[in-house]
Amino acid sequence: MTRRSAGILLPVTSLPSEYGIGDFGPEALKFAQFLHDAGQRIWQVLPMTTIDPGCGNSPYSPTSAFAGNYLLVSPEILADEGMITADELKKAAAKYDFTGKPERVDYESARAFKTEILNAAFKRMMKGNASDFRTFTAGTEWLEAFAMFSVIKQVNGGIPWYEWPDDLKHRDSSALRKFKAEYSEEIARQEFYQYIFFRQVKALHEHLSGLDIEIVGDMPLYVTRDCADVWQNPGQFDLDEDLNPVTVAGVPPDYFSATGQLWGNPCYNWKAMEADSFTWWTKRLRNLLAMFDRIRIDHFRGLVAYWAVPYGEETAKNGEWVDVPHKKFFASLKENFPDMPFWAENLGIITPDVEEVRRNYEMPGMLVLHFAFGNPADNPHAPHNHTRDSVVYTGTHDNNTSRGWFENDATEEEINNFASYIGRGVMDGYIFTSEVTRLAVSSVAGTAIIPMQDYLRLGAEARINVPSTPSGNWEWRMTADAIPDGLADRIRAACKLYGRA
Repeated sequence: MTRRSAGILLPVTSLPSEYGIGDFGPEALKFAQFLHDAGQRIWQVLPMTTIDPGCGNSPYSPTSAFAGNYLLVSPEILADEGMITADELKKAAAKYDFTGKPERVDYESARAFKTEILNAAFKRMMKGNASDFRTFTAGTEWLEAFAMFSVIKQVNGGIPWYEWPDDLKHRDSSALRKFKAEYSEEIARQEFYQYIFFRQVKALHEHLSGLDIEIVGDMPLYVTRDCADVWQNPGQFDLDEDLNPVTVAGVPPDYFSATGQLWGNPCYNWKAMEADSFTWWTKRLRNLLAMFDRIRIDHFRGLVAYWAVPYGEETAKNGEWVDVPHKKFFASLKENFPDMPFWAENLGIITPDVEEVRRNYEMPGMLVLHFAFGNPADNPHAPHNHTRDSVVYTGTHDNNTSRGWFENDATEEEINNFASYIGRGVMDGYIFTSEVTRLAVSSVAGTAIIPMQDYLRLGAEARINVPSTPSGNWEWRMTADAIPDGLADRIRAACKLYGRA
Protein backbone atom coordinates (compact mmCIF):
# COMPACT_ATOMS: atom_id res chain seq x y z
CA MET A 1 0.00 0.00 0.00
CA THR A 2 1.30 3.45 -0.92
CA ARG A 3 2.37 5.39 2.14
CA ARG A 4 0.24 8.26 3.34
CA SER A 5 1.81 11.62 2.70
CA ALA A 6 1.34 15.34 3.11
CA GLY A 7 2.59 18.39 1.30
CA ILE A 8 2.28 22.11 0.86
CA LEU A 9 1.07 24.09 -2.15
CA LEU A 10 3.21 27.17 -2.78
CA PRO A 11 4.05 28.59 -6.22
CA VAL A 12 7.73 29.33 -6.77
CA THR A 13 6.74 32.89 -7.67
CA SER A 14 5.28 33.25 -4.16
CA LEU A 15 8.59 32.70 -2.37
CA PRO A 16 10.29 35.67 -0.69
CA SER A 17 13.01 37.34 -2.75
CA GLU A 18 14.97 40.56 -2.94
CA TYR A 19 14.19 40.86 -6.65
CA GLY A 20 10.42 41.20 -7.00
CA ILE A 21 9.50 37.56 -7.60
CA GLY A 22 10.20 34.17 -6.03
CA ASP A 23 12.86 32.06 -7.74
CA PHE A 24 15.05 28.95 -7.49
CA GLY A 25 17.58 30.61 -5.20
CA PRO A 26 18.28 30.71 -1.45
CA GLU A 27 14.65 31.08 -0.35
CA ALA A 28 13.67 27.98 -2.34
CA LEU A 29 16.34 26.01 -0.47
CA LYS A 30 15.15 27.49 2.83
CA PHE A 31 11.57 26.48 2.05
CA ALA A 32 12.73 22.98 1.10
CA GLN A 33 14.35 22.67 4.54
CA PHE A 34 11.13 23.90 6.16
CA LEU A 35 9.20 21.18 4.31
CA HIS A 36 11.67 18.57 5.51
CA ASP A 37 11.52 19.81 9.11
CA ALA A 38 7.70 19.79 8.93
CA GLY A 39 7.62 16.14 7.83
CA GLN A 40 6.29 17.01 4.39
CA ARG A 41 6.97 14.75 1.43
CA ILE A 42 5.55 16.97 -1.32
CA TRP A 43 6.03 20.50 -2.60
CA GLN A 44 3.27 21.28 -5.08
CA VAL A 45 3.82 24.22 -7.43
CA LEU A 46 1.93 25.87 -10.28
CA PRO A 47 2.98 25.67 -13.95
CA MET A 48 6.51 26.97 -14.57
CA THR A 49 6.26 27.40 -18.33
CA THR A 50 6.55 30.76 -20.10
CA ILE A 51 4.03 33.47 -19.26
CA ASP A 52 2.67 36.47 -21.15
CA PRO A 53 1.90 39.83 -19.51
CA GLY A 54 -0.87 40.20 -22.09
CA CYS A 55 -2.59 37.22 -20.45
CA GLY A 56 -2.26 38.65 -16.95
CA ASN A 57 0.94 36.65 -16.31
CA SER A 58 -1.24 33.57 -15.85
CA PRO A 59 0.76 30.33 -15.66
CA TYR A 60 -2.31 28.66 -17.18
CA SER A 61 -1.95 30.60 -20.44
CA PRO A 62 1.51 29.41 -21.50
CA THR A 63 3.20 30.71 -24.65
CA SER A 64 5.03 27.40 -24.85
CA ALA A 65 4.22 23.93 -23.57
CA PHE A 66 7.96 23.27 -23.21
CA ALA A 67 9.92 26.44 -22.41
CA GLY A 68 10.47 27.53 -18.81
CA ASN A 69 9.66 30.86 -17.17
CA TYR A 70 13.03 32.62 -16.97
CA LEU A 71 11.67 34.96 -14.28
CA LEU A 72 12.25 32.05 -11.88
CA VAL A 73 16.01 32.14 -12.48
CA SER A 74 17.97 33.04 -9.34
CA PRO A 75 20.39 35.99 -9.60
CA GLU A 76 22.26 34.71 -6.54
CA ILE A 77 22.99 31.38 -8.22
CA LEU A 78 24.24 33.18 -11.34
CA ALA A 79 26.61 35.17 -9.13
CA ASP A 80 27.73 32.12 -7.12
CA GLU A 81 28.56 30.28 -10.34
CA GLY A 82 30.51 33.23 -11.73
CA MET A 83 28.11 33.90 -14.58
CA ILE A 84 27.66 37.49 -13.39
CA THR A 85 29.74 39.54 -10.98
CA ALA A 86 28.55 40.81 -7.62
CA ASP A 87 29.00 44.34 -8.94
CA GLU A 88 26.83 43.64 -12.01
CA LEU A 89 24.12 42.21 -9.76
CA LYS A 90 24.24 45.16 -7.38
CA LYS A 91 24.16 47.79 -10.15
CA ALA A 92 21.28 46.09 -12.00
CA ALA A 93 19.20 45.67 -8.83
CA ALA A 94 19.74 49.34 -7.87
CA LYS A 95 17.75 50.43 -10.92
CA TYR A 96 14.54 48.96 -9.51
CA ASP A 97 12.64 49.49 -6.29
CA PHE A 98 11.80 46.00 -5.06
CA THR A 99 11.23 47.08 -1.46
CA GLY A 100 7.80 48.68 -1.76
CA LYS A 101 5.53 45.62 -1.70
CA PRO A 102 7.35 42.49 -0.56
CA GLU A 103 4.00 40.67 -0.36
CA ARG A 104 3.29 41.14 -4.09
CA VAL A 105 5.08 39.99 -7.26
CA ASP A 106 6.38 42.91 -9.34
CA TYR A 107 6.29 41.28 -12.78
CA GLU A 108 7.26 44.38 -14.76
CA SER A 109 10.40 45.20 -12.78
CA ALA A 110 11.37 41.56 -12.34
CA ARG A 111 11.13 40.99 -16.09
CA ALA A 112 13.37 43.98 -16.89
CA PHE A 113 15.87 43.08 -14.15
CA LYS A 114 16.12 39.36 -14.98
CA THR A 115 16.54 40.17 -18.67
CA GLU A 116 19.40 42.54 -17.86
CA ILE A 117 21.35 40.12 -15.68
CA LEU A 118 20.75 37.17 -18.02
CA ASN A 119 22.04 39.22 -20.93
CA ALA A 120 25.18 40.02 -18.94
CA ALA A 121 25.64 36.32 -18.19
CA PHE A 122 25.08 35.46 -21.86
CA LYS A 123 27.77 37.89 -23.03
CA ARG A 124 30.26 36.52 -20.52
CA MET A 125 29.56 32.91 -21.47
CA MET A 126 29.89 33.60 -25.22
CA LYS A 127 33.37 35.02 -24.57
CA GLY A 128 34.38 31.96 -22.57
CA ASN A 129 33.53 28.27 -22.44
CA ALA A 130 30.06 27.61 -23.91
CA SER A 131 30.42 23.84 -24.30
CA ASP A 132 27.66 22.95 -21.79
CA PHE A 133 25.34 25.45 -23.45
CA ARG A 134 26.06 23.96 -26.88
CA THR A 135 25.34 20.48 -25.54
CA PHE A 136 22.01 21.70 -24.18
CA THR A 137 20.97 23.35 -27.45
CA ALA A 138 21.98 20.31 -29.49
CA GLY A 139 19.99 17.97 -27.27
CA THR A 140 16.81 20.02 -26.84
CA GLU A 141 14.56 19.40 -29.82
CA TRP A 142 11.96 22.14 -29.28
CA LEU A 143 14.44 24.86 -28.35
CA GLU A 144 15.41 26.48 -31.65
CA ALA A 145 11.82 26.85 -32.83
CA PHE A 146 10.81 28.42 -29.52
CA ALA A 147 13.75 30.82 -29.61
CA MET A 148 12.97 31.82 -33.20
CA PHE A 149 9.31 32.29 -32.28
CA SER A 150 10.32 34.61 -29.43
CA VAL A 151 12.67 36.70 -31.57
CA ILE A 152 10.32 36.95 -34.57
CA LYS A 153 7.64 38.14 -32.17
CA GLN A 154 9.99 40.80 -30.77
CA VAL A 155 11.06 41.98 -34.23
CA ASN A 156 7.42 42.29 -35.27
CA GLY A 157 6.47 44.47 -32.30
CA GLY A 158 4.93 41.69 -30.21
CA ILE A 159 2.03 40.96 -32.55
CA PRO A 160 0.74 37.35 -32.54
CA TRP A 161 2.30 34.90 -34.98
CA TYR A 162 -0.86 34.56 -37.04
CA GLU A 163 -0.49 38.25 -37.99
CA TRP A 164 3.14 37.91 -39.10
CA PRO A 165 4.17 38.18 -42.76
CA ASP A 166 2.90 35.11 -44.60
CA ASP A 167 6.32 33.54 -45.18
CA LEU A 168 7.10 33.55 -41.45
CA LYS A 169 3.54 32.76 -40.42
CA HIS A 170 3.56 29.63 -42.61
CA ARG A 171 7.17 28.77 -41.68
CA ASP A 172 8.61 29.02 -45.18
CA SER A 173 12.00 27.29 -44.94
CA SER A 174 13.96 29.92 -46.90
CA ALA A 175 12.41 32.76 -44.88
CA LEU A 176 13.32 31.00 -41.63
CA ARG A 177 16.91 30.40 -42.78
CA LYS A 178 17.27 34.06 -43.69
CA PHE A 179 15.82 35.19 -40.36
CA LYS A 180 18.06 32.80 -38.42
CA ALA A 181 21.16 34.12 -40.16
CA GLU A 182 20.20 37.74 -39.51
CA TYR A 183 19.23 37.30 -35.86
CA SER A 184 21.50 34.45 -34.77
CA GLU A 185 22.74 36.22 -31.64
CA GLU A 186 19.25 37.12 -30.44
CA ILE A 187 18.09 33.53 -31.02
CA ALA A 188 21.07 32.18 -29.08
CA ARG A 189 20.24 34.55 -26.23
CA GLN A 190 16.72 33.15 -25.95
CA GLU A 191 18.19 29.64 -25.94
CA PHE A 192 20.54 30.72 -23.16
CA TYR A 193 17.61 31.84 -20.98
CA GLN A 194 16.23 28.30 -21.26
CA TYR A 195 19.63 26.75 -20.58
CA ILE A 196 19.87 28.64 -17.29
CA PHE A 197 16.26 27.88 -16.33
CA PHE A 198 16.64 24.13 -16.81
CA ARG A 199 20.05 24.11 -15.17
CA GLN A 200 18.66 25.75 -12.03
CA VAL A 201 15.42 23.78 -11.84
CA LYS A 202 17.41 20.56 -12.16
CA ALA A 203 19.60 21.57 -9.22
CA LEU A 204 16.54 22.37 -7.08
CA HIS A 205 14.90 19.08 -8.06
CA GLU A 206 18.00 17.14 -7.04
CA HIS A 207 18.20 19.02 -3.74
CA LEU A 208 14.58 18.16 -2.94
CA SER A 209 15.16 14.51 -3.84
CA GLY A 210 18.01 14.47 -1.32
CA LEU A 211 15.50 15.55 1.34
CA ASP A 212 13.01 12.84 0.26
CA ILE A 213 10.63 15.49 -1.04
CA GLU A 214 8.79 15.15 -4.33
CA ILE A 215 7.95 18.21 -6.40
CA VAL A 216 4.53 18.03 -8.01
CA GLY A 217 4.06 20.27 -11.03
CA ASP A 218 0.99 21.38 -12.89
CA MET A 219 0.12 21.12 -16.58
CA PRO A 220 -2.57 23.25 -18.22
CA LEU A 221 -4.40 21.04 -20.69
CA TYR A 222 -4.44 23.67 -23.44
CA VAL A 223 -1.99 26.24 -24.76
CA THR A 224 -2.83 29.72 -26.03
CA ARG A 225 -3.34 30.41 -29.72
CA ASP A 226 -0.37 32.78 -29.78
CA CYS A 227 1.96 30.02 -28.73
CA ALA A 228 5.22 28.63 -30.09
CA ASP A 229 3.75 25.12 -30.27
CA VAL A 230 0.77 26.12 -32.43
CA TRP A 231 3.12 28.00 -34.78
CA GLN A 232 5.66 25.16 -34.88
CA ASN A 233 3.20 22.25 -35.06
CA PRO A 234 -0.02 23.55 -36.66
CA GLY A 235 -0.99 20.05 -37.76
CA GLN A 236 -1.40 19.03 -34.12
CA PHE A 237 -4.19 21.60 -33.67
CA ASP A 238 -7.64 22.05 -35.17
CA LEU A 239 -6.74 24.78 -37.69
CA ASP A 240 -7.82 25.55 -41.27
CA GLU A 241 -5.52 26.07 -44.26
CA ASP A 242 -4.86 29.68 -43.30
CA LEU A 243 -3.98 28.54 -39.75
CA ASN A 244 -7.09 29.97 -38.13
CA PRO A 245 -8.82 27.82 -35.47
CA VAL A 246 -11.74 25.68 -36.60
CA THR A 247 -12.83 25.03 -33.03
CA VAL A 248 -11.76 26.47 -29.68
CA ALA A 249 -12.01 25.11 -26.16
CA GLY A 250 -14.43 25.86 -23.35
CA VAL A 251 -17.04 24.24 -21.15
CA PRO A 252 -20.80 24.00 -21.77
CA PRO A 253 -23.59 25.91 -20.06
CA ASP A 254 -24.34 24.73 -16.53
CA TYR A 255 -26.02 25.77 -13.32
CA PHE A 256 -23.48 28.56 -12.82
CA SER A 257 -23.44 29.97 -16.37
CA ALA A 258 -26.20 29.95 -18.94
CA THR A 259 -23.71 30.45 -21.77
CA GLY A 260 -20.86 28.26 -20.51
CA GLN A 261 -17.22 29.37 -20.53
CA LEU A 262 -15.43 30.25 -23.77
CA TRP A 263 -11.69 29.86 -23.20
CA GLY A 264 -10.62 30.42 -26.80
CA ASN A 265 -7.65 28.02 -26.84
CA PRO A 266 -7.32 26.09 -30.09
CA CYS A 267 -8.54 22.51 -29.75
CA TYR A 268 -6.21 19.64 -30.56
CA ASN A 269 -6.34 17.65 -33.78
CA TRP A 270 -6.70 14.29 -32.08
CA LYS A 271 -6.87 12.36 -35.35
CA ALA A 272 -3.45 13.67 -36.33
CA MET A 273 -2.15 13.03 -32.83
CA GLU A 274 -3.38 9.45 -32.91
CA ALA A 275 -1.78 8.91 -36.34
CA ASP A 276 1.50 10.17 -34.85
CA SER A 277 1.21 7.86 -31.81
CA PHE A 278 0.66 10.92 -29.59
CA THR A 279 4.33 11.87 -29.93
CA TRP A 280 3.76 15.54 -29.08
CA TRP A 281 2.16 14.60 -25.75
CA THR A 282 4.92 12.13 -24.93
CA LYS A 283 7.56 14.81 -25.51
CA ARG A 284 5.61 17.39 -23.54
CA LEU A 285 5.17 15.17 -20.50
CA ARG A 286 8.74 13.89 -20.61
CA ASN A 287 9.99 17.49 -20.64
CA LEU A 288 7.85 18.29 -17.58
CA LEU A 289 8.97 15.16 -15.75
CA ALA A 290 12.56 16.36 -16.06
CA MET A 291 11.46 19.14 -13.65
CA PHE A 292 8.87 17.32 -11.56
CA ASP A 293 8.28 13.95 -9.95
CA ARG A 294 4.56 14.04 -10.64
CA ILE A 295 2.20 16.19 -12.69
CA ARG A 296 -1.29 17.38 -11.87
CA ILE A 297 -3.23 17.49 -15.17
CA ASP A 298 -5.57 20.47 -15.22
CA HIS A 299 -9.01 19.92 -16.84
CA PHE A 300 -8.32 16.17 -16.96
CA ARG A 301 -11.76 15.44 -18.40
CA GLY A 302 -10.63 17.08 -21.67
CA LEU A 303 -8.44 14.04 -22.30
CA VAL A 304 -11.55 11.85 -22.53
CA ALA A 305 -13.98 14.23 -24.27
CA TYR A 306 -13.84 18.00 -24.78
CA TRP A 307 -16.26 20.84 -25.47
CA ALA A 308 -15.48 22.21 -28.95
CA VAL A 309 -16.93 25.59 -29.91
CA PRO A 310 -16.89 26.85 -33.53
CA TYR A 311 -14.33 29.63 -33.87
CA GLY A 312 -15.97 33.04 -33.92
CA GLU A 313 -18.80 32.22 -31.51
CA GLU A 314 -19.26 34.81 -28.79
CA THR A 315 -20.16 32.27 -26.10
CA ALA A 316 -19.63 28.56 -25.49
CA LYS A 317 -23.34 27.82 -25.85
CA ASN A 318 -23.17 26.37 -29.38
CA GLY A 319 -20.36 23.90 -28.78
CA GLU A 320 -20.52 20.12 -28.78
CA TRP A 321 -18.82 17.25 -26.98
CA VAL A 322 -16.12 15.56 -29.06
CA ASP A 323 -14.60 12.26 -27.99
CA VAL A 324 -10.84 11.87 -27.63
CA PRO A 325 -9.39 8.49 -28.70
CA HIS A 326 -8.68 8.09 -25.01
CA LYS A 327 -8.22 4.34 -24.85
CA LYS A 328 -5.31 4.52 -27.27
CA PHE A 329 -4.05 7.76 -25.71
CA PHE A 330 -3.86 6.43 -22.16
CA ALA A 331 -2.43 3.12 -23.35
CA SER A 332 0.32 5.17 -24.99
CA LEU A 333 0.90 7.08 -21.75
CA LYS A 334 1.13 3.83 -19.81
CA GLU A 335 3.66 2.45 -22.27
CA ASN A 336 5.85 5.56 -22.08
CA PHE A 337 5.32 6.30 -18.38
CA PRO A 338 4.71 2.94 -16.66
CA ASP A 339 4.41 4.50 -13.19
CA MET A 340 1.71 6.92 -14.47
CA PRO A 341 2.96 9.77 -12.23
CA PHE A 342 -0.11 11.92 -12.83
CA TRP A 343 -2.85 13.46 -10.69
CA ALA A 344 -6.21 14.21 -12.28
CA GLU A 345 -8.02 17.50 -11.74
CA ASN A 346 -11.51 16.01 -11.72
CA LEU A 347 -13.48 18.85 -10.16
CA GLY A 348 -16.87 19.98 -11.41
CA ILE A 349 -19.32 17.82 -13.33
CA ILE A 350 -17.40 14.63 -14.18
CA THR A 351 -18.97 11.82 -16.19
CA PRO A 352 -18.52 8.12 -15.33
CA ASP A 353 -16.23 7.47 -18.32
CA VAL A 354 -13.74 10.06 -17.01
CA GLU A 355 -13.69 8.45 -13.56
CA GLU A 356 -13.33 5.02 -15.15
CA VAL A 357 -10.18 6.12 -16.98
CA ARG A 358 -8.78 7.73 -13.85
CA ARG A 359 -9.34 4.64 -11.72
CA ASN A 360 -8.18 2.17 -14.37
CA TYR A 361 -4.81 3.91 -14.51
CA GLU A 362 -4.69 4.58 -10.74
CA MET A 363 -4.37 8.34 -11.06
CA PRO A 364 -5.45 10.14 -7.87
CA GLY A 365 -8.31 12.61 -8.16
CA MET A 366 -8.94 15.77 -6.15
CA LEU A 367 -11.14 16.57 -3.15
CA VAL A 368 -11.60 20.15 -1.86
CA LEU A 369 -12.98 20.79 1.61
CA HIS A 370 -14.29 24.24 0.73
CA PHE A 371 -16.80 22.42 -1.49
CA ALA A 372 -17.89 19.95 1.20
CA PHE A 373 -20.37 21.64 3.50
CA GLY A 374 -23.31 22.92 1.50
CA ASN A 375 -24.88 19.46 1.81
CA PRO A 376 -22.34 17.12 3.34
CA ALA A 377 -24.31 13.86 3.50
CA ASP A 378 -23.70 12.64 -0.06
CA ASN A 379 -21.01 15.14 -1.00
CA PRO A 380 -17.80 13.42 -2.21
CA HIS A 381 -15.73 16.31 -0.82
CA ALA A 382 -17.00 15.72 2.75
CA PRO A 383 -14.42 13.74 4.76
CA HIS A 384 -16.69 10.78 5.54
CA ASN A 385 -16.99 10.15 1.79
CA HIS A 386 -13.29 10.44 0.95
CA THR A 387 -11.44 7.60 -0.76
CA ARG A 388 -7.81 6.58 -0.48
CA ASP A 389 -7.11 7.16 -4.20
CA SER A 390 -7.46 10.92 -3.76
CA VAL A 391 -5.56 14.08 -2.93
CA VAL A 392 -7.43 16.23 -0.43
CA TYR A 393 -6.99 20.00 -0.28
CA THR A 394 -8.44 22.62 2.00
CA GLY A 395 -8.59 24.83 -1.11
CA THR A 396 -6.72 25.14 -4.41
CA HIS A 397 -5.03 28.04 -6.19
CA ASP A 398 -8.47 29.00 -7.57
CA ASN A 399 -10.08 29.15 -4.11
CA ASN A 400 -9.91 31.88 -1.54
CA THR A 401 -7.69 31.12 1.44
CA SER A 402 -9.56 29.16 4.13
CA ARG A 403 -9.75 32.19 6.38
CA GLY A 404 -10.80 34.35 3.42
CA TRP A 405 -13.45 31.79 2.45
CA PHE A 406 -14.92 31.75 5.94
CA GLU A 407 -14.91 35.54 6.25
CA ASN A 408 -16.12 36.43 2.74
CA ASP A 409 -17.51 33.51 0.74
CA ALA A 410 -19.09 30.85 2.95
CA THR A 411 -22.87 30.82 3.34
CA GLU A 412 -24.53 30.65 6.75
CA GLU A 413 -25.65 27.12 5.88
CA GLU A 414 -22.07 26.03 5.12
CA ILE A 415 -20.75 27.52 8.37
CA ASN A 416 -23.52 25.88 10.41
CA ASN A 417 -23.00 22.52 8.70
CA PHE A 418 -19.27 22.74 9.32
CA ALA A 419 -19.83 23.49 13.01
CA SER A 420 -22.20 20.53 13.29
CA TYR A 421 -19.71 18.35 11.43
CA ILE A 422 -16.86 18.99 13.88
CA GLY A 423 -19.17 19.12 16.90
CA ARG A 424 -18.48 22.64 18.09
CA GLY A 425 -19.01 26.26 17.14
CA VAL A 426 -16.63 28.07 14.82
CA MET A 427 -16.17 31.64 15.96
CA ASP A 428 -13.79 33.09 13.40
CA GLY A 429 -11.64 32.48 10.34
CA TYR A 430 -8.59 31.54 12.40
CA ILE A 431 -10.41 28.69 14.15
CA PHE A 432 -12.01 27.56 10.88
CA THR A 433 -8.62 27.45 9.16
CA SER A 434 -7.15 25.30 11.93
CA GLU A 435 -10.11 22.92 11.93
CA VAL A 436 -10.41 22.51 8.17
CA THR A 437 -6.65 21.89 7.96
CA ARG A 438 -6.97 19.19 10.64
CA LEU A 439 -9.81 17.57 8.66
CA ALA A 440 -7.62 17.46 5.55
CA VAL A 441 -4.63 15.95 7.32
CA SER A 442 -6.81 13.39 9.15
CA SER A 443 -8.68 12.36 5.98
CA VAL A 444 -8.45 8.81 4.65
CA ALA A 445 -7.26 10.31 1.34
CA GLY A 446 -3.77 9.06 0.53
CA THR A 447 -2.32 12.56 0.12
CA ALA A 448 -3.18 15.84 1.86
CA ILE A 449 -2.04 19.16 0.38
CA ILE A 450 -2.43 22.41 2.32
CA PRO A 451 -1.83 25.82 0.70
CA MET A 452 0.90 27.66 2.58
CA GLN A 453 -1.48 30.57 3.21
CA ASP A 454 -3.62 28.28 5.36
CA TYR A 455 -0.70 27.26 7.56
CA LEU A 456 -0.01 30.99 7.94
CA ARG A 457 -3.75 31.63 8.56
CA LEU A 458 -3.82 34.45 6.03
CA GLY A 459 -6.98 36.08 4.73
CA ALA A 460 -8.29 37.06 1.31
CA GLU A 461 -5.34 39.39 0.73
CA ALA A 462 -3.23 36.26 0.15
CA ARG A 463 -5.49 34.72 -2.49
CA ILE A 464 -3.58 33.58 -5.59
CA ASN A 465 -6.29 33.71 -8.25
CA VAL A 466 -9.90 34.77 -8.77
CA PRO A 467 -11.12 32.82 -11.82
CA SER A 468 -12.54 34.81 -14.74
CA THR A 469 -10.84 38.04 -13.66
CA PRO A 470 -8.25 39.34 -16.15
CA SER A 471 -5.81 41.11 -13.84
CA GLY A 472 -4.49 41.29 -10.31
CA ASN A 473 -3.89 37.56 -10.01
CA TRP A 474 -0.77 35.41 -9.45
CA GLU A 475 0.79 38.18 -7.37
CA TRP A 476 0.75 37.05 -3.73
CA ARG A 477 4.14 36.45 -2.10
CA MET A 478 5.11 35.14 1.29
CA THR A 479 7.27 37.64 3.17
CA ALA A 480 10.67 36.62 4.50
CA ASP A 481 9.51 36.70 8.13
CA ALA A 482 6.13 35.04 7.55
CA ILE A 483 6.86 31.58 9.00
CA PRO A 484 6.59 31.72 12.81
CA ASP A 485 8.88 29.81 15.13
CA GLY A 486 7.57 26.34 15.91
CA LEU A 487 5.31 26.02 12.86
CA ALA A 488 7.36 23.19 11.33
CA ASP A 489 7.17 21.24 14.60
CA ARG A 490 3.41 21.70 14.85
CA ILE A 491 2.86 20.56 11.26
CA ARG A 492 5.11 17.53 11.74
CA ALA A 493 3.30 16.55 14.94
CA ALA A 494 -0.12 16.69 13.24
CA CYS A 495 1.11 14.72 10.24
CA LYS A 496 2.74 12.12 12.49
CA LEU A 497 -0.47 11.76 14.50
CA TYR A 498 -2.40 10.92 11.33
CA GLY A 499 0.26 8.71 9.75
CA ARG A 500 1.58 11.17 7.19
CA ALA A 501 5.10 11.85 8.56
